[in-house]
Amino acid sequence: MVDFTVAICTYNGESRIVDVLEKLRSQVGTEEISWEILIIDNNSTDNTAEVVQQHLSTWSEIYPIKYCFEAEQGLAFARRCAIKEAKSDLIGFLDDDNLPYSNWVAEAYKFGQTHENAGAYGGQIHGKFEVEPPPGFERIARFFAIIESKKTYCYNEKYQSTKKRMFPPGAGIVIRKQAWLESIPEHPVLPQTNEDLEMLNYIWQKNWQLWFNAEMELDHLIPKSRFEKEYLRKFFRQNGICRYYYRMLNYQPWQQPIISIMYMVNDFRKAISFYIKNRNILKNDVVVIGEMELLFSLSLSSFYHWQQSANRKIKGR
Repeated sequence: MVDFTVAICTYNGESRIVDVLEKLRSQVGTEEISWEILIIDNNSTDNTAEVVQQHLSTWSEIYPIKYCFEAEQGLAFARRCAIKEAKSDLIGFLDDDNLPYSNWVAEAYKFGQTHENAGAYGGQIHGKFEVEPPPGFERIARFFAIIESKKTYCYNEKYQSTKKRMFPPGAGIVIRKQAWLESIPEHPVLPQTNEDLEMLNYIWQKNWQLWFNAEMELDHLIPKSRFEKEYLRKFFRQNGICRYYYRMLNYQPWQQPIISIMYMVNDFRKAISFYIKNRNILKNDVVVIGEMELLFSLSLSSFYHWQQSANRKIKGR
């Protein structure tokens, strides 16, 4: 019987995966826990497989480690592979740029045991930056899976009285296999950067609780390339353009046309207002550039969805 599974999802992580494994090798407080490690290679084209196999040849820990290859590209498919391969009901997911603190496994397992209705839960994620973040980064930090708080709370209860839903970031998230199997469709719709929203929304809709556990902590490596203008434009464009589908998950089909128009009008209003307020710094402030790209893409997300639907119908004829 395995109590807890750590699944490391990696893509071209030859330069990062060993550091994650070494952090897992240094875990404390796990003497009474039976746990395992899965490495999900999501169709890497570098030497990730060779690096992992070399590391496995020297692995002497009592908890087993297994390498799995997932050819279908995308984090959602890597996670689906981990769910199938895991021998435990609790699966803690780490990306290859996530460095867990020494008590991460122990705290993740303990929380799952004491919160049986928790379908998914995450913890504190601290940024470990290659360069100093640009001014105003705190406004977009959550998009980079940075979240810090000393207080543990349930997302369902915290946002129960509002229409807004907030979810834990996907980095370092623990998912209960039963919740996944009851909630997640075989084929996700949203691409990377939005697939966590889709996954957690489905779990929420099945009345599982989502939690933030302040006792679970990890460092998230943020390279300097993440702060380049073109990266931020592309990153926020993809986030915004796919938001239509995620929003519509919360409404019945008959409600969606009216709701989508309401969103569109509100998004355009916000984008225009933001542009007027920040037009003088829009060329040089990378945070403002990212925020503007997000708002503009949100405004167009309905059009993008309708165009994609029309193209699929044409191809289906």
